[in-house]
Amino acid sequence: MKTIFTTMIVGAILVVGASAALAADAAAGTWKLNLAKSTYSPGPAPKSQTRSYVESERGLTVTIKTVAADGRESTATLTFKDDGKPYPSSGNPDYDMVSVMRVDPLTVHSTQMRAGKTVGAGVRTVSKDGKTLTFSQKLTDKSGVKHDDVAVYDRQ
Repeated sequence: MKTIFTTMIVGAILVVGASAALAADAAAGTWKLNLAKSTYSPGPAPKSQTRSYVESERGLTVTIKTVAADGRESTATLTFKDDGKPYPSSGNPDYDMVSVMRVDPLTVHSTQMRAGKTVGAGVRTVSKDGKTLTFSQKLTDKSGVKHDDVAVYDRQ
């Protein structure tokens, strides 16, 4: 009887642990921009950028710290769930809301909005080995300039 009870407890722990691991977003963690692998059109590329993704009960929070080509520093933040609903974003002048939809465990699609109008679309993918994050985005900035960027990040 003791063996059966112990087996049930160990099995329950494994199921709970496996469920928690599957629920974790593949992007959770810190990522540093790899400028050599990234493309920015029309540019210029930032000098540096770090993305940090942290999971909580409220959803996934991404904090993006950027040093622009001209040396200006900025921080943008967004807390969202991948349910397709718009969530407020702060710190980026080009959009004020973002909605995210999960495609598969490694991929999400996002829509960026400013004043209720769609201004961009992005795809975030994490490599199967979990070492590389790629964010491809087509966006019209607040000045009306169209951007087609592919930013590649290395896990830190």
